[in-house]
Amino acid sequence: MIEYGVRGKYIPVNEDTTYTVPVPEDKTGMRLDRFLADALPEFSRSRLKVLISDGQVSACGETETNPSAKVKGGPYTVQVPPAVAAKPEAQEIALDVVYEDEHLIVINKPAGLVVHPAAGNLDGTLVNALLAHCRGSLSGIGGVSRPGIVHRLDKDTSGLMVAAKTDQAHHHLSEQFAEHTLERAYKAVVWGVPSPRSGKIDTNIGRSSANRKKMAVVKRGGKTALTYYQVEKVIGGGASLVECRLSTGRTHQIRVHMSSIGHPVVGDPQYGGGNHKRLRLAEPQIRDAIQEHKYQALHAFLLGFTHPATQENMIFNSNLPHNINKLMMNLEKI
Repeated sequence: MIEYGVRGKYIPVNEDTTYTVPVPEDKTGMRLDRFLADALPEFSRSRLKVLISDGQVSACGETETNPSAKVKGGPYTVQVPPAVAAKPEAQEIALDVVYEDEHLIVINKPAGLVVHPAAGNLDGTLVNALLAHCRGSLSGIGGVSRPGIVHRLDKDTSGLMVAAKTDQAHHHLSEQFAEHTLERAYKAVVWGVPSPRSGKIDTNIGRSSANRKKMAVVKRGGKTALTYYQVEKVIGGGASLVECRLSTGRTHQIRVHMSSIGHPVVGDPQYGGGNHKRLRLAEPQIRDAIQEHKYQALHAFLLGFTHPATQENMIFNSNLPHNINKLMMNLEKI
């Protein structure tokens, strides 16, 4: 059991699936699901609503099944059943294989392909494709739902990824990611032209206080994040092609960092690059063509690492995909 005190601090007790949440005086009268979401930040509000509706939340010996109920005297007890991961099935999904041997596989992931099964995407993922392609030779260290997965790219980001076929390869590659000794570089089409045209963005990134599904630059807490950028090309009058290199690997790092300096990735509605104000300058036909671009214009074009078995330095490059090239052609017309 984990007992939570004021401001989210906790004291481990006995088990891992029961949370006891005291109720400070100033929290009485809040909606129950909102109160628990604030007290237990590792759970989404929607997840807590399900737990409440399923009878997993109680106070003073009485079960509460209404997420909108008002918080009364506590403490509240939240029972979280252990997650049961479904074993993904092999699915014949075409892969763009850049390199493959008995230890690992490097693929060029298209935008729109989810890396591993999760709620809302139980199949049709990269993992499902790898299980079929590698025929049982993926490392099991990543867990039942993530065999072979060492790192990930967002669903709507394209580019190079490496997956491990053996446990040894998984260990070695994971260490390189943890120690930031790999070489990773991305190309992004962003709104505007960053000034200066090269530099670094050094901040902390953490969960957004305004929207728990988003990340944000934060002044307190979070994790250190360092991105180096270089403008490669100015596109038309309203955008630019930027190369970004990561010294850390935080969730949505490039998207958050470029947005934080006023130059969000084109096509990224989550961080301000969707229906951008600069689109108003475009003719209707060009504006429509740009808005038809489905994904954020972010591509992992370079991946370098030390081979876990041969110790050879390996570097892979990937050209910008057709959809990003087409997007840049239309942006040139603004």
